Amino acid sequence: MTTRAGRSFTRSRSTDGSRDSCAEGCRCRRLRATGHRTFITAAGARRRVRERALRPARHGPPARLRPDVRIDVRTDGGRPIYTITPTLSSPVGSVVYAHGGGWVNEIALQHWQLAAQIAAESATVVSLPISPLVPFGTAAEVTERVAALVVENRERYGPTCLAGDSAGGQIALSTALALRDDGIALPVTVLISPAVDLSWSNPRIPEVQPTDPWLGVPGGQVLSDLWRGDRELTDPVVSPLFGDFAGLGPLTVLTGTRDVLNPDAHLLVAKARAAGVEVAFTEIAGQLHVYPLLPTREGARARRVIVAALREAVRRP
Repeated sequence: MTTRAGRSFTRSRSTDGSRDSCAEGCRCRRLRATGHRTFITAAGARRRVRERALRPARHGPPARLRPDVRIDVRTDGGRPIYTITPTLSSPVGSVVYAHGGGWVNEIALQHWQLAAQIAAESATVVSLPISPLVPFGTAAEVTERVAALVVENRERYGPTCLAGDSAGGQIALSTALALRDDGIALPVTVLISPAVDLSWSNPRIPEVQPTDPWLGVPGGQVLSDLWRGDRELTDPVVSPLFGDFAGLGPLTVLTGTRDVLNPDAHLLVAKARAAGVEVAFTEIAGQLHVYPLLPTREGARARRVIVAALREAVRRP
């Protein structure tokens, strides 16, 4: 279902043997084969945290991305910030992108590909901060760091938006709320399958859980408890769903129904609209967590929605 300004329609995933169905099915089988236990079981989550503490993952960009962007890097407080700039057009404004990965996994190829697509097709600069993750980072320090980057980008590039997927969606929305508190309403914040309530208490989650091959409450609770640091799970810096949305800039939210975070996306949209926030909501039946990052037909459609939302927002008068 896609909605904006009171209009809506529902779209189901392909069932005709297309690449969309095949790719999704193959991915599901691969996830089941590997167990994907980092996000499903508590033991798997603890094991991944220990692995990342002992052997931090690589965060650099792929050797080949796309020819119409340039990647630069600088450090701030000892942490890298990558910048992707389009080379075939004059960029307008910028986007700060917070990548997902359950607050424990580093930036992945799909994040780089989406960020590069946004830069090239939205004709804007994209900043990718590499933030400290669990067990070394917490929600409060990362939110503060990302907010500072948005303020810096506004001064350097002009209108600046936020975007993030999954755990990065939590970071993006918590940051947008913090900036609103400082008097800054962003042109748009794009949230892809966002984690917005780290208490995992939505009563509809058990209904969706059997259909989600990727995420699970036990693993999510372990990672959420580490990520919150000394904050309560209901602190908006940790769980932005508990924040006051009044005065927040527009939101673009994308979610699939085979995602345990989908029920919270509905609460997010309802609460934001009740607070007077403009929300563009896309929900696709049968799609998985972070489906816009997947190499499927629906994923490609979603990426076009994301690109269009950001391109328009940075140019809005």
